[in-house]
Amino acid sequence: MKKKTLIIGAGGVGNVVAFKCAMNSDTFGDITLASRTVNKCDAIAKNIKDKIGIQITTMTVDADSIPELIDTIQNSGADIVINVALPYQDLTIMDACAKCRVDYLDTANYEHPDNAKFEYKEQWERDELFKNKNIMGLLGSGFDPGVTNIFCAYAQKHYFDEIHNIDILDCNDGDHGYPFATNFNPEINLREVSAKGRYWEEGKWIETEPMSIKQVWDYPEIGAKDSYLLYHEEMESLVKHIKGLKRIRFFMTFGDSYLTHMKCLQNVGMLGIKEIEHKGMKIVPMEFLSTLLPDPASLGKRTKGKTNIGIFAKGLKDGKERTIYIYQVSDHQECYAEVMSQGVSYTTGVPAMIGAKLMLEGKWQGKGVFNVEEFDPDPFMEELNRQGLPWNIMELDANETRQID
Repeated sequence: MKKKTLIIGAGGVGNVVAFKCAMNSDTFGDITLASRTVNKCDAIAKNIKDKIGIQITTMTVDADSIPELIDTIQNSGADIVINVALPYQDLTIMDACAKCRVDYLDTANYEHPDNAKFEYKEQWERDELFKNKNIMGLLGSGFDPGVTNIFCAYAQKHYFDEIHNIDILDCNDGDHGYPFATNFNPEINLREVSAKGRYWEEGKWIETEPMSIKQVWDYPEIGAKDSYLLYHEEMESLVKHIKGLKRIRFFMTFGDSYLTHMKCLQNVGMLGIKEIEHKGMKIVPMEFLSTLLPDPASLGKRTKGKTNIGIFAKGLKDGKERTIYIYQVSDHQECYAEVMSQGVSYTTGVPAMIGAKLMLEGKWQGKGVFNVEEFDPDPFMEELNRQGLPWNIMELDANETRQID
């Protein structure tokens, strides 16, 4: 029987997921794209029809409303729901999928809109519910989280008996030409970057001040870039699933202009997430700021440069020390030429499609709630090469690194 796929979310990542599902329509079958703003869905559907000749259906849905989500899931006849809406909406979409007994996938973990903290706790708590409903939930099938988790699982399976140290390294060397803009949802991006950093070492979490730890990393095909320690959600699941792990950290690159703008906005209160009163009206500063910034989905045509995201892992194999670096490089303009989105959206959207593809094909199966590293990484790694995200692996001497400071 022909499959039916529902995608919720019509931003930059939703555009990529819709395009790539349509390019793999033999697996995804009839595709529906739904969002609160249906005209965005219609624009994506038109581009897909004009570019690759595939027709998809569009619907409107308020992803904060479980009754609306249930109606949309049922009306689409979906076999799987791919959630690329806001992380605030993960729980409502998961609960609607449970009501409809439909498999679920997302790219980022739940974050409460009134609390700048993201964690898997409330999603993991739905494991028993999903088991009882005989459905599968796959969490964090983007790039980071997502592909970085798969890189770790692949390294564990093929290169190590124990991995002791992992650094996840995310570099975006793209230039969109604006003085200041974010490459994905501004609220999510700025909350993530301005929060305190955290890393895991010897069984405990260590908290750091925002942007207080920096290293300079030599990224293949890009070069040396300042990379800052952040907290990122994939670490929370990887500490559960990687054998022998002693330390895991996450680093992301930022230019001086971005950091200067962000610091200024933070100093004047524009990154606040609590309501304030302005001329008799209640507004949230971060939400107001996001209306002033360029829509990330509009950046694709003007963004030039590359991304490089990967993992640097050290551990033991057959009693000997081993060091490997697995990474993926994407070109913003090549991504736009294929699916009319810049590289950050592309590198998140393609893995979402791959995770859903493996679920629909029965290569990844289970009942309950899972993170991607709990499954065999090999078919995912193979699909990355087929679907536009070819990866590289570099084996280094035991004490060798690409850190240059």
